[in-house]
Amino acid sequence: MKRIFVINPGCTSTKVAVYEDENPVWTSDGLHDPAEIDKFSTINEQYEYRKDFVLNLLKEAGIPLKFDAVIGRGGLLKPLQGGVYAINELMKKDLWNAKHQHVCNLGSLIADEIAHECHCPAFMADPVVVDEMMTRARYTGLPFMKRESIFHALNAKAASRRYARSIGKSYEELNLVVAHLGGGICVSAHHNGKVIDVNNALNGEGPIAPERSGTLPADQLVRLCFSGKYTQHEVMKMLSGNAGCQALLGMKDMREIERHALAGEQPFAEVLEAMLYTVSKQIGAMAVALWGKADAIILTGGIAHSKYCVEEIKKQVEFLAPVVVLPGEGEMRSLAFNALGALNGELPIQEYV
Repeated sequence: MKRIFVINPGCTSTKVAVYEDENPVWTSDGLHDPAEIDKFSTINEQYEYRKDFVLNLLKEAGIPLKFDAVIGRGGLLKPLQGGVYAINELMKKDLWNAKHQHVCNLGSLIADEIAHECHCPAFMADPVVVDEMMTRARYTGLPFMKRESIFHALNAKAASRRYARSIGKSYEELNLVVAHLGGGICVSAHHNGKVIDVNNALNGEGPIAPERSGTLPADQLVRLCFSGKYTQHEVMKMLSGNAGCQALLGMKDMREIERHALAGEQPFAEVLEAMLYTVSKQIGAMAVALWGKADAIILTGGIAHSKYCVEEIKKQVEFLAPVVVLPGEGEMRSLAFNALGALNGELPIQEYV
């Protein structure tokens, strides 16, 4: 039995868990006092606070620093292949100096320090910058613009591996379309263990989402940018954050939106229908990326808990391939799954270079 400690920093929490093999034996949502977080002017300044917070959670729960591995959520590093990575000095340097500051950058840094105290390996797996896109998927119609791969790689790949195992196959021998349905929505095409195409879920490309705009008409976006009414920061928030359902309905809670929609209230019903339509269209596009030979379409993420949303998507895409529902974000489970696979020799441990 392997004991694995999992660390997942978020904007308002640092979730932690202890797993024995694939079974969680202790978890904490690790919610932070907003006033404490607001004291810091940069993400990096939160490091000592969050590390001490995690250590105190373990101490209060009476859990000794005795683990076979510690794994942290990956950060906004340079583009890399998917998989499990041993945390090394270069990775830590790049996380400290990352161009994009996000609290997820601290996950691997904290994991490495705690692992050092435990005399065990420290891992990171499938960060959002996993980039395995085929060359033709990168092209746009302008020579100085290329499509980028930024998506929910951790959950998309772990859900794919769980599905493959459930049918007695390996992830690397399947063609899968995976739709991660959360605050941002990404739909990825998985071919023989590689994500060969995916929409940029960070910056609004792809389907309409609870807080992402989805792909917009280019001419209207250009006119908006040059209208003089908005700053660059304000326009970026229109793509990600204050966008999608949040902009169209004034809310992003999908349970509330669904409740209003099922009661026949407008514009809730129409907006939800439009969002699910754009998701289905993106699934169709990724099926094309797999030459129409998808073995399954996997629906995962928080919205996949909704029977209504799942059924509406299924109506539009199940002619392409069987639809499999694996609801939930699954980040903690996915991290533990990757660490266990690395410890057991089932997943190769890669070097960050």
